[in-house]
Amino acid sequence: MSEAIALIDFGAGNLHSVHNALKAAGAEHVTVTADPALVRGARRIVLPGVGSFRACYEGLTGIPGMVEALEKRVLQDGVPFLGICVGMQLLATRGLEHGECPGLGWIAGDVTRIERTDPHIKVPHMGWNDVALKPHHADHDLLEEGEAYFLHSYHFLPEEGHDIAAMTDHGGGLVAAVARDNILGVQFHPEKSQSYGLDLLRRFLEWKPQ
Repeated sequence: MSEAIALIDFGAGNLHSVHNALKAAGAEHVTVTADPALVRGARRIVLPGVGSFRACYEGLTGIPGMVEALEKRVLQDGVPFLGICVGMQLLATRGLEHGECPGLGWIAGDVTRIERTDPHIKVPHMGWNDVALKPHHADHDLLEEGEAYFLHSYHFLPEEGHDIAAMTDHGGGLVAAVARDNILGVQFHPEKSQSYGLDLLRRFLEWKPQ
């Protein structure tokens, strides 16, 4: 895959592992970048994120012109976009970790703490778990059912059920992936999910959203 892929560096992502996973999946030109000019020329965009919602949001919005470049390339030009973990959560309207913090607002909803409904369930949700497609995304050409690696204490609650692409179960249902048009966000870590994650990244590299 010779297309220019921008892996966004805002100081809060597992960049080395994601970069290596993209290369292992077949990407030839992956640029780790905090330069909005490079983002505006990218043919595919990956936004990773680890840590708190607020720290990630402030890191991303603290780069002059970055959000505007992302909105131009993703929302207007329709290039394929993948958000990973907190990079997926940033798509929400707001996060509620350590107080209310705005998100990008690309997919309406809130990011809130996982509630423990079972004393045997641990938070954070950490380790391997099923990824089950929602019926309206069962024929989607990017996601497949399987097992992936999760590590999170907060989860995305979209306002519209149709934006939920996949679920997982951890003492109750948690959103594993959201999708709309050319946008995919996954709560799990493809770079830590072995063959399942690499297969997803391979499909992302070939993805041609309608």
